[in-house]
Amino acid sequence: MPGSRATNKAMFWRIIRRLLGANRGRLFVMLLALGAGAAVTAALLNLQVDAKRRLTTEFRAFGPNVLILPKGSSFSGTGTLPESTILWVPRSVGNAHVATASSLFVIATVSSAQSGRSLSAVVVGASPRLVGWISSQSALSLPMGRPMIPAEPICMVGRRIGEQVEAEQGSRLNLASGDQKETCLAAGLAETGGPEDDRLEIDLRAAQRLADLPGRISTIELIVPGTPGEIQNYIADLQRLLPDVDARPIRQFTEGEAKIYNRISGLLTATVAIVLLLTGLCVMAAMTNVAMERKMDVGLMKAIGGSMRRVLRLFLVEAALLGFAGGIIGAAAGIFLSIGLGKAVFGVAARPRLIVYPVSVALTVIVAILSAFPLRRLAGIRPASVFRGEA
Repeated sequence: MPGSRATNKAMFWRIIRRLLGANRGRLFVMLLALGAGAAVTAALLNLQVDAKRRLTTEFRAFGPNVLILPKGSSFSGTGTLPESTILWVPRSVGNAHVATASSLFVIATVSSAQSGRSLSAVVVGASPRLVGWISSQSALSLPMGRPMIPAEPICMVGRRIGEQVEAEQGSRLNLASGDQKETCLAAGLAETGGPEDDRLEIDLRAAQRLADLPGRISTIELIVPGTPGEIQNYIADLQRLLPDVDARPIRQFTEGEAKIYNRISGLLTATVAIVLLLTGLCVMAAMTNVAMERKMDVGLMKAIGGSMRRVLRLFLVEAALLGFAGGIIGAAAGIFLSIGLGKAVFGVAARPRLIVYPVSVALTVIVAILSAFPLRRLAGIRPASVFRGEA
């Protein structure tokens, strides 16, 4: 009995090899169709997976997307939080880091020591964002071009404030709020086109001294990576951890990211479906010709006692092997293709995702098996009719 099974198995694979080598031209056409479909499928799926990471990165470049505010307060409110609140904020979402920055808002009089002009403006004490701002600006320098190490606190001046008080880089500015006074040197004029143009930003400690609020902050700004759903879950966990504060998303970022990703994902998914459908139709057309050519083979197999189930199994295994071979080659080419497409679409090469490779190969195998549907016509063949030339 074991010897009979081994013989049948050996015969099964011998027939498969003969079937694959019977018509190499048609075999090449089917492999080409399956490989092309797998390549486009892998490229689009890799772009779809990478688009989530790319959009998240691009949106995070706009700044914070979650705010922590005093309970019942608003972004422009006068309530404050203990500075120690930031220590309780979770610093990660999965394996991604959550960036934090704390701010204190003060209404103060800003005046220029050179021009003598002054105005009332919002002064923002920030930590640690000011350090990054200063590093991106030109260094303060003396007239001879030598770098200058300022002995006074440094501040970033909004463009409109700088124009009204006639301040420029290196100007000394006086800040006053009630009986509290501070002095700073303008590191540069910030122009963002937003509310930052009407603000002056200094170090958090200097703002706390100016407001006479030691150890207090107005808000904590978070840059939370991840999908909109992951961000919402993070906010819910944060609210449970800190029930005495309000954790709010900046909805124009989170909702905008979700809408853009859903549109991109839907478009790429529809394109993948169309590509697989067209690939299936091409392979099905080739399989129809195969079914016509193999009537004699099927008739002979049935005449010597082969069951139709075993005959169809031969052809399905043949289709699966073609799909596997086409998927292996095409998916590898498609992942490399997605790197170039990502650079053309996003300006940065897409990162290859390993999960895309087996998914693309599996989809190609499924398409190849489904495309073998015309071979079912062979089930109704009668050996006598085939040998008489009637089928």
